[in-house]
Amino acid sequence: MANKALNNPSTKASPKDKEIVRDYFNSTGFDRWRRIYGEGSDVNRVQRDIRTGHQQTVDYVLNWFKNDKNAVNQTVCDAGCGTGSLSIPLAAMGAKVYASDISEKMVGEGKSRANDPENPVFEVKDLAALSGQYDTVICLDVLIHYPDLDSEVMIAHLASLAKSRLILSFAPKNPYYVLMKKVGDMVPGPSKATRAYLHKESDVRRVLQKLGFTIKRKEFTATSFYFSRLIEAVRN
Repeated sequence: MANKALNNPSTKASPKDKEIVRDYFNSTGFDRWRRIYGEGSDVNRVQRDIRTGHQQTVDYVLNWFKNDKNAVNQTVCDAGCGTGSLSIPLAAMGAKVYASDISEKMVGEGKSRANDPENPVFEVKDLAALSGQYDTVICLDVLIHYPDLDSEVMIAHLASLAKSRLILSFAPKNPYYVLMKKVGDMVPGPSKATRAYLHKESDVRRVLQKLGFTIKRKEFTATSFYFSRLIEAVRN
């Protein structure tokens, strides 16, 4: 079943799911996540915790670039860039960054935060519509919106854009986090407007290996309300 999905590039994430995500991040979700991705004090305890976790994931990626000393003039696609929390510092390090997001409001916020109007280049675009070739393709905290088969197809699509490196983060699926998600789903809240999908690390690794990539580095971030596996894969 998974192999069939990988070999069928016409398979796409549910249009309904995409509409829900787009509408959410252009409406009630925008203000919530703009504050989470920001630096202000207007966040509650949960939002502050998620901010800490997300920033830790971003910092891991930035440190990889710093340690490798290869950011200058490297072309980078930040797929699902949000408000630019990764794109903007990467551009400041000398990378040539193309940043996209499904949400027009998120992209607008990213543009307003950037110091250079030409780098990053921000654009409103769905992941499936991305094209071109980049030295590195990065997709952080986006696969949570894709069910298993759709996520495999999306990973294959993102890999096709990467000349040498693909960096992904996802919410790992194991008994503990499945239980945490079930508990969280039972707690009412106005911000819960999108589905959240967990993915087995073994499945993600299998897909990457099938596509001709080798895992070079990985990290794990876990706070009280945020958990994410980060993987860097390089072409064989």
